[in-house]
Amino acid sequence: MLGLSSVEYRLMLPMVELGIFALGILMIDLMIPREWKWMNAVGAFVGVLFSALCVFQIQTLFPRGAIGFSYSLLVDRFAIYFWYLFLAGAGIAILMSVRYLDVENEHHGEYYALLLLSVIGMMCMAAGIDIVLIFIGLELMAISTYVLVGFLRRDRRSNEAALKYLLLGAFSSGIFAYGLSLFYGLSGSTNLRSIAQAVSTRNPHDPVVIIAMLTTMVGLLFKIAAIPFHQWAPDAYEGAPTCITGFMSVAVKAAAWAMLLRILVFGLFPLRAVYTPVIVFVSIATMTGANFAALTQTNTKRLLAYSSIAHVGYMLLAFVAMGTSAPNSPAFIDGFKGILVYLLVYTFMNLGAFAVITSLRNRNVIGDELDDIAGLYSRAPVEAVLMLLFLLSLAGIPPAAGFLGKYYIFLSLIESQHYWLAGAAVLYALFGLYYYLKIANAMFMREAMEAERLPISLGMRAALGVTALATLVIGVYPEPFIRSVNWSLGIAQTPHVAAMLK
Repeated sequence: MLGLSSVEYRLMLPMVELGIFALGILMIDLMIPREWKWMNAVGAFVGVLFSALCVFQIQTLFPRGAIGFSYSLLVDRFAIYFWYLFLAGAGIAILMSVRYLDVENEHHGEYYALLLLSVIGMMCMAAGIDIVLIFIGLELMAISTYVLVGFLRRDRRSNEAALKYLLLGAFSSGIFAYGLSLFYGLSGSTNLRSIAQAVSTRNPHDPVVIIAMLTTMVGLLFKIAAIPFHQWAPDAYEGAPTCITGFMSVAVKAAAWAMLLRILVFGLFPLRAVYTPVIVFVSIATMTGANFAALTQTNTKRLLAYSSIAHVGYMLLAFVAMGTSAPNSPAFIDGFKGILVYLLVYTFMNLGAFAVITSLRNRNVIGDELDDIAGLYSRAPVEAVLMLLFLLSLAGIPPAAGFLGKYYIFLSLIESQHYWLAGAAVLYALFGLYYYLKIANAMFMREAMEAERLPISLGMRAALGVTALATLVIGVYPEPFIRSVNWSLGIAQTPHVAAMLK
């Protein structure tokens, strides 16, 4: 087996499966007629299912996790949790894409191959404990995403968005690589554990350490689209195919958060006293700038882009609670869980919202503007009601799933005695409720510009059904999902959660 141990073979199998299916789709696409292009989507979806099965086998065979490839790949419970999120996001995005690509006349096998390859990069980002592997995974994901954003070749908005994303992404990757190279110079190793040991013995206010930390954080904050490194997100979200916009908003963002947690918590945690004040500033700026920008948007994709940036600000607040609390303290644990729970519920509620917007696309209507969604209740009542569910969940209104993520973040802030930050987060949540209800007002209170009923494909129905069911079930019966988050962190259920569930 090419010099691989049986453990390493198992650990790489989910990524190998995705690679095989991606290459298979590229070859089969050359041989099937145009009317059979939907088979590419079937192949990609089957590849996602096979990869998920391989992840489950790893979970069963190595309940405590396993490490391989010269201590560069650590497939622990944390990585497995994120791998499931990536595959769920990719599977739903594939279901959303079939009819959309037919309408756009861009149904090519490369689309699904790039989607699968981007997931391979995400898996390396979540499981890598070597900065070289993390960076390779980041670039594989980023290059695939650049192409997917510009996949509508005849659309000038898509071309412009891809170019901006490419230029800013390459610039941020260069800064990120420079920061990582400085940490390599300080520690003499590319392993995060060795870097953590090296920085713990140095003065955290050493100028070289500060420069290394700040340049590394610039790259990390760019990937999660935190202000002031968010400029790429609204344009990329608006210009990309809507199904890719949904995929980027959940899977790409979850991968960036997995990388951020790996590096800052597992690698640079000894520097938390230095980087936490920066996180406080960035989180406040992100919530403020994104919420005020979202208030004025009339394009639904740009509105949800700024909404996505605002949610990054909320999650950074949980990171503040972690950075100012002792490891294994209630505030630290609940802050960590808050980020993981938030990413879980965000995957379904945000993909569901973008699925509704994707369903509006037909030969005559782009479906991106608030005018396009006006009177949606009279044209597609089921989709309008589901969109309202997703919007309320994004606003954090119980019993939708979004409330659960905000609950943990507010809980961690209160436990770490950051009362003013918790108050600011609640205030900005009210701003979010306003612009989400602006979309609801257009759907239910305005008259439709067209009277014809909207056709919904089978794949889109499946995507909407899965996302809506998950959004409701996680909100109404959260216990199994909280247990999965506890499992990913190797912790028992806290008394706060037990009391809430009762």
